Amino acid sequence: MKINQVAAQLYTLRDHIKTPADIAASMKKVREIGYTAVQVSGMGPIEESELMKILNGEGLECCATHEPGDVIRQTPEIVVERLNKLSCKYTAYPYPAGVDFSNPDHVRSLASDLDKAGAVLREAGQVLGYHNHGIEFLRVGGRTLLETMYDTTSPENLVGEIDTYWVQYGGGDPVAWCERLAGRLPLIHLKDYGFSPENKPVFAEIGYGNLDFKKIVSAAEASGCEWFIIEQDTCPGDPFDSLKMSFDYIRDHLVET
Repeated sequence: MKINQVAAQLYTLRDHIKTPADIAASMKKVREIGYTAVQVSGMGPIEESELMKILNGEGLECCATHEPGDVIRQTPEIVVERLNKLSCKYTAYPYPAGVDFSNPDHVRSLASDLDKAGAVLREAGQVLGYHNHGIEFLRVGGRTLLETMYDTTSPENLVGEIDTYWVQYGGGDPVAWCERLAGRLPLIHLKDYGFSPENKPVFAEIGYGNLDFKKIVSAAEASGCEWFIIEQDTCPGDPFDSLKMSFDYIRDHLVET
């Protein structure tokens, strides 16, 4: 992994990117930390042209986005148009809102819709990924629902955006999932898994939790990962500080020298 493959997931900064002025100020801070790429998500209203002007001005690339799940499923052509405006190749289905994972018909419908949407994006030279949480590790019929999602869709139409924290939370193995998606994992969310004195899992900065990121990064690289995206759903203080802690740890311990 090279340092220019490390990106910041802007959902981490969602409380700081609600207006165009907020976005401009926040992107300046992200670039000052050292990031050269971001994943656009959790952002307030802004025209794509204005966002690109801000990103280009700071020397930041939009490596990927998260788009609303219903838009991806129902009108993927809108996603194609937005990605073109952002000069971006990758997006991912962010969360299975409204999907009842205890209902096999819901699961089949989701997989079918994403497979079809991914085909639309592929025809446009773009790529649709799937961002997992813990719910996909519900086991039905002898296998997890995340396995079902990938087994019932075409690798050409749906790739992985594995989230290391949520894999661990669901009882999976982040390294094994990177290996399982060999050739199908252009994106990964690096997110550390800590634990509190109250006996509860907590989101942690990279290197400050319990995941073995040397093994995770090595497995992801072997599977062809292009973007290593830092995300922290909740931070103990200033989220910019958390993004810096994660970036600094990765720079000092995980990237090629």
